[in-house]
Order: sequence, then C-alpha cells, then structure tokens
Amino acid sequence: MRAIITVIGKDTVGILARVSDACAKADVNIVEVTQSVLQDMFAMIMLVELDKANIEFEQLKDSLKKVGDETATKIHIMHEDIFNSMHRI
Repeated sequence: MRAIITVIGKDTVGILARVSDACAKADVNIVEVTQSVLQDMFAMIMLVELDKANIEFEQLKDSLKKVGDETATKIHIMHEDIFNSMHRI
C-alpha cells in the first residue's frame, strides 16, 4: 500500500531530513519526492510505500504531526486510494 505525504510551511533548515527520518524509523520507503521553495514557503509531496512499515498508519500520522509541530509545518498523510478517489474527475 502506498500513501501521499504533503508538507507545507515556512522554509527552515532540516524539514526534508526530519520527515525522511520519521519515515525511516517507521520502515516506510520513500518512492518519490518533489519539493519547492516559493520565496520563504516550503512545499513538498512524497509518495511512500507502507507495506513494510513497523508501525500502524495512525501511529505514523501522529509521528508526522509531531514533526510538523516541531518544524512549524503542516504535514498531512493519506492513503493513495483515497487521494486518487478525491482527484478523479
């Protein structure tokens, strides 16, 4: 199963590293990542694989929320099937 992680907030050093670290600790594989800095705003989208995760989805969500709180960013994760359903015409 795959999921989409989005990160939005004021650009600071280490956001990508902190999110990647949270994924690595949970054995969540990052398949693809794109990021942009627009003036002083940071935006990132990650596609991740959850098949080998060592924690439940809700625990990962809580872990990413903690990273968001610590980096003053808004981090959201959703299953790929929900993401695809929301963006289907």
